Amino acid sequence: MRELDELLGNYLQAGYGRASKSEKAAFRELLVLPDPELIGYLLGSQSHDDPDLADAIEKIRRRTQT
Repeated sequence: MRELDELLGNYLQAGYGRASKSEKAAFRELLVLPDPELIGYLLGSQSHDDPDLADAIEKIRRRTQT
């Protein structure tokens, strides 16, 4: 999905290099989710119960807004 490529690519370029080890691990966990589920989290229509994943999702969202 092009939308996912843009969202995740922006985060990789702008934030992943400075992320903590736990944030990088959470990002990798997000990458194994099915595309429809992942896009739901990143576009805000779904929330995640895991606090580390929820934090990573929020950081990815913020990167796309700046």
